[in-house]
Amino acid sequence: MKTFKLISLQVVEDDSLVEIDLNDGLIINQENERNTWLLEFYINKSYDDYFQKLFKEGKELIVQVVITKKENSPAALQSRIITIKHLKDHMSILMEGKLMKNNDDYAEVVLKKLIDKGLAGEELMKEFKTILRGKPHLTAAKKE
Repeated sequence: MKTFKLISLQVVEDDSLVEIDLNDGLIINQENERNTWLLEFYINKSYDDYFQKLFKEGKELIVQVVITKKENSPAALQSRIITIKHLKDHMSILMEGKLMKNNDDYAEVVLKKLIDKGLAGEELMKEFKTILRGKPHLTAAKKE
């Protein structure tokens, strides 16, 4: 197993990225036959409703992470929430995910979400390019 510092994390939602303000976090490559990664991050309790909703829905999530240095390119993981632990003023979230093999995997997921949303033609192309070209710390759409 290899452990890395989690620098930033965003949840991909439809055509936007929800930036999660991390207090701390780790990402672990389990180096197993399933190619799984574990993410554990420590965040403010203000995110409780948001993550409880995602957890209850039980759906696979696409998260975009930057590890080690903020200058590194983001990587996309198809993931799910395993546990949510509440602490005094913070919470710890544990997720398990699979690294999307390349940008084509991520692009396909983004394209499908945009098509499902009903976008087509130039509008589809514009939104698709905006999402794919976005850097986490520059284009994240914050949700309250």
